[in-house]
Amino acid sequence: MSFTKLSRMSRPLMSLFAFVVVAYLVLCATLFVFQRALIYYPQPRAIDAPETLLTLQVADAQVLVTVRPHDGPKALIYFGGNAEDVSRNLPDFSRAFADHAIYLLHYRGYGGSSGSPSEEAIQRDAMTLFDFVYNTHPTIAVVGRSLGSGVAVRLASQRPASRLILITPYNSLEDLAARQFRGFPVKWLLRDRFQSWKYAAHITVPTLLIAAEHDEVIPRSSTERLYTHFAQGVATLQVIPGTGHNSISESPLYLQLLGSAL
Repeated sequence: MSFTKLSRMSRPLMSLFAFVVVAYLVLCATLFVFQRALIYYPQPRAIDAPETLLTLQVADAQVLVTVRPHDGPKALIYFGGNAEDVSRNLPDFSRAFADHAIYLLHYRGYGGSSGSPSEEAIQRDAMTLFDFVYNTHPTIAVVGRSLGSGVAVRLASQRPASRLILITPYNSLEDLAARQFRGFPVKWLLRDRFQSWKYAAHITVPTLLIAAEHDEVIPRSSTERLYTHFAQGVATLQVIPGTGHNSISESPLYLQLLGSAL
């Protein structure tokens, strides 16, 4: 075969290769630009009574907190999932934890809070909320579900929480994203990593990890990997049978486990 014929045959292959490379780079750029739209799904607030709302004093946004005030030393601060209206927990939490003041943070963009959510912005708001609550309630249980488990474990590593409860927690968001988007350089693209494992080793207060038996979102292996990063004797892991990622709170065992850990 002549060089001329070979050259003619290779041109379509080179064009196809160039197209594939460009398409891949465009997909990478799209993931980078729109990644937070794939992580955060802001929800409106179902409970809207003025007496249940607190406006957190932060400089660059109006961040709202659904609350149930209660006198006494105990409080519960809750961080929800990426598509959760945390205010819906208020009735059940108020009944189940009658001796606790309840604080449910609406992330930026959620439940009437202004601004846009990001890992660092949420974490700053979480610390501001903890410091506000700690002024009147020195015994604070920090609770995080799904995405919020990453917020909770980092907060408890930086503030004097009395208890830590992590519901359907993950080792890191980076691990989950790499599993979801195989073939993409997630390590280089991801801005919000929620590396819970990094903070778990610094936790010294009693910690409960609660997993769903049939969690279709967060693999059990991710939860178990996080569990291994806690110091020996600090954490326990409980699995609620017959539940999935979103149905775990419907089990009667859910509030029982939370209550036993407070």
